[in-house]
Amino acid sequence: MIYKKGKDQEYRSFPYSPNGCYDWQSRAGPRRKNKRIRAAHGATGRETSFMTKACEVSWFSALCDDDYEFLGVPDPQLQSSFEHCRDIVLQAESSGFDNILLPSGYTLGIDTTAFASAMAVLTRRIKLLMAVRIGESWPPQLARQIATIDRMAGGRLSVNIISSEMPGETLASGPRYARTIEAMSILRTLLNGKPLDHDGTFWKLKVNPPRIGPVSGHCPQFYFGGLSEDAREAAAQGADIYLMWPDRMEAVRETIADLRSRAERRGRTLRFGYRIHVIVRETEAAARIAADRLLSKLDDAAGAAIRAKSLDSQSVGVRRQAELREQAGNEGYVEVNLWTGIGRARSGCGAAIVGDPDQVLAKLQAYRAEGIEAFILSGYPHMGEADLFSRHVLSRLDHGQL
Repeated sequence: MIYKKGKDQEYRSFPYSPNGCYDWQSRAGPRRKNKRIRAAHGATGRETSFMTKACEVSWFSALCDDDYEFLGVPDPQLQSSFEHCRDIVLQAESSGFDNILLPSGYTLGIDTTAFASAMAVLTRRIKLLMAVRIGESWPPQLARQIATIDRMAGGRLSVNIISSEMPGETLASGPRYARTIEAMSILRTLLNGKPLDHDGTFWKLKVNPPRIGPVSGHCPQFYFGGLSEDAREAAAQGADIYLMWPDRMEAVRETIADLRSRAERRGRTLRFGYRIHVIVRETEAAARIAADRLLSKLDDAAGAAIRAKSLDSQSVGVRRQAELREQAGNEGYVEVNLWTGIGRARSGCGAAIVGDPDQVLAKLQAYRAEGIEAFILSGYPHMGEADLFSRHVLSRLDHGQL
């Protein structure tokens, strides 16, 4: 499979090796420089202070068996493996994305921390957003792992905090998020190079920071998401970037206002990110055809089974994604260019921006006008859609790392 850039970009390809994986070692030529080009204002027609800043545009590497040509139909070449996930990261870097989410699941795919370590030395520019599951971690050891990988990456690591349970454990929402708040406080203290004297509910620790700290000397940014009351409080207390899943524009606006107010009451500020899929083609008709094709072989029972596999399948956020699907019309669009069909076979982020390049750009700019400063995007298959988004939209956005 070979992807070609437009006339104004370098040609790059990822040739197949005999085992069916892309041969990253045979890539030729220098990396394309990230050009920042200011685009027109979004659909709201108004500029805010957020739109005078560059937004961060990230892609997604499918570490948790989440890559398809036809949604819900497993493809051996697209299943999570080191080679396939590595090639998604390298495609995203060569396409000009600023960051890439490395997701984490206990029962699905490959280990995130081990994979991030490898990517730290195989990439040069792109940041790595490593997801960590708090329920499976001992914070002092996790702090050392984060610091080590950040050193390996030359200071390019950021962290997606997941308020998970330990597999086999059942912990109510309140205690689970309280544990996450403690963990973020412990990690931030140690990664800022300060001695820790912590007397909490879940950990009682008195330790010195690891000798090896992050390149910056400060804790990497914490990205954190969750829609429940407990999750919002945890974000207000400990996160740097609050991540949202797709929703109607008015709900996005309300969520930002609520989280900003909660953080301000604690003397803190939050930045806001948006996790969503994209399907962009030269025309809106072609994009809608691509969306329909993605679902053309999906069996509803298989889709329900895929959703149920996720450990967060009963969360408030997942229930909200289901509500959006139920509210959408027969074609699955809950508002202009926002398509909920992907959620039929995916737990978590369950909607996509579908349209031509101008429509996709306008939608992103509309989110920016509401205060979104970071986007985490994905599409199926991940390598092909990353290339399409890069060629059609990314070069028209003023973007850069947070």
